Amino acid sequence: MTNLRKIVAGIGATTAALGLVFAAGPPAAADGKWCNNSVCIETYDSGTYLGRVEVSVINTNQPHRISARVWTTDGWSANTKVEDVDAFRTYRDQAYPQRHFPAGTRLCAEGFRGGDSVGLPCVTITD
Repeated sequence: MTNLRKIVAGIGATTAALGLVFAAGPPAAADGKWCNNSVCIETYDSGTYLGRVEVSVINTNQPHRISARVWTTDGWSANTKVEDVDAFRTYRDQAYPQRHFPAGTRLCAEGFRGGDSVGLPCVTITD
């Protein structure tokens, strides 16, 4: 096998593995907390109903303006409040979907610190 074929085969295998990791994602069959970098989302309901979703963004050793956006892959979304946060304080806010989502819907939250994205946790909603 030539070096080019080996490289192409390696890229294909890596792409397939990454796709599997993204598609498998953690399920949200019950309440729970999921984090990515400095951002966490927490649900308090089980099954496909989401009444409240809490978003937290961990701040650093500098004061920052922090906000977050929460959304699902079926079109629901909400922006959280914008807050000026002191050093080493965790920002928290809630979004209230108050509805059932089809199983397989992805719930995501992106947190922003000083205008920069600092994390994007996602979870798949299941029965």
